[in-house]
Amino acid sequence: MGRIEIDTLDDPRLDVYRDIKDPQMRRREGLFVVEGRFTLRCLIEDSPFDPVSVLASPPARLALQDVLDELDSATPIYEVPNTVLRDLSGFHLHRGCLALGRRPDDFNLEDLLARAIRPSGESLLVVLEGLTNHDNVGGVFRNAMALGADGVVVCPRCCDPLYRKAIRTSLGAALCVPFARLPEWPAGLHRLKAEGYTLVALDPSGESIASAARRGLPRRSALIFGTEGAGLSEEALDLVDLRLKIGMAAGVDSLNVATASGIALHHFREALVDEALVDEALVHEAPGQ
Repeated sequence: MGRIEIDTLDDPRLDVYRDIKDPQMRRREGLFVVEGRFTLRCLIEDSPFDPVSVLASPPARLALQDVLDELDSATPIYEVPNTVLRDLSGFHLHRGCLALGRRPDDFNLEDLLARAIRPSGESLLVVLEGLTNHDNVGGVFRNAMALGADGVVVCPRCCDPLYRKAIRTSLGAALCVPFARLPEWPAGLHRLKAEGYTLVALDPSGESIASAARRGLPRRSALIFGTEGAGLSEEALDLVDLRLKIGMAAGVDSLNVATASGIALHHFREALVDEALVDEALVHEAPGQ
């Protein structure tokens, strides 16, 4: 099918791109929206999701032509003027392009764990409770990808990681980092315990994460983050094995959850790297090696 030029706003082929500000509109149709050139590249090149169609201005289409050439020939690429794009979406589009992806059923925890546990047995998961801000969820996914987390688990109340704003804020990480939604909360956390995960709550009442890191952190951990105001629920805290806090200046008791996730993931990533170096050194020092 390839490139299809459209120059009128009322063309029925554009109907599926209308009302994209509605977070439930495309979800009900089994689709999600990707906005921006970088994230569209992530969708096509790095994600497990199938693109359904692309909508782009002429400059954006030319800039993306190399990756658009990788699409199935049956995938339509609608080329429209910037004015039509703006009127269609109701706002100035980031870098002049949108795409629709096919939304799978919610990934379950078993699928995630099958991918998240490394051959060495190590694993690092991020668990989110009650996050309803798409920017925060996107920021956490961006940190998860940058700092080597193996997956993200979200509670039933968390907002959709595949909403366009979360995808855009994550710089495409929400398309690439595997995630699962727990239908039962916090009872579903018992499944992580059964797989050998240490449940680690980021909580102001806990021990300093820096101090804990100096002693060594669990090699299979699920880091649980709540909202900045309310924090984690008592029901979730009752299930955790370890509570850690990020040291802050006097008079400050909280950080934005995306910022906190970046700090915590850095500590855990460094601990896993240090452990791997120790293991490698022991192998080289073993007799007969």
